[in-house]
Amino acid sequence: QVQLVESGGGLVQAGESLRLSCAVSGDTVGRYVMGWFRQPPGNEREFVTAISLNGANRYHAASVRGRFTISRSIAKNTLYLQMNTLKPEDTAVYYCAASSRTGNSWYYQSNAYEHWGQGTQVTVSS
Repeated sequence: QVQLVESGGGLVQAGESLRLSCAVSGDTVGRYVMGWFRQPPGNEREFVTAISLNGANRYHAASVRGRFTISRSIAKNTLYLQMNTLKPEDTAVYYCAASSRTGNSWYYQSNAYEHWGQGTQVTVSS
């Protein structure tokens, strides 16, 4: 059973940075397409970024491109999300997710991911 546990959330001011971690257990992070999603207050869950199965390709939502970077450590079996130049509109609960699907046309769809973490709160004050 794959388990995902996020950490690293918190309260920061606009312009600051945070790094989220997602510890994977029960399997290897390199066997899945891994993604980050977020759910802002009062809104639906939305795609943030994903990394391909071989780690060579990264996909980003337009709202975070150039500010957020997804990465993974096979050795530590962990997924990361480096968030720079944070804005108040980045405030949300952030979730990591894992999918065993193949191809790359679906990575932004939350229903394509079968494993989810419990989420970590990120709050950006203005």
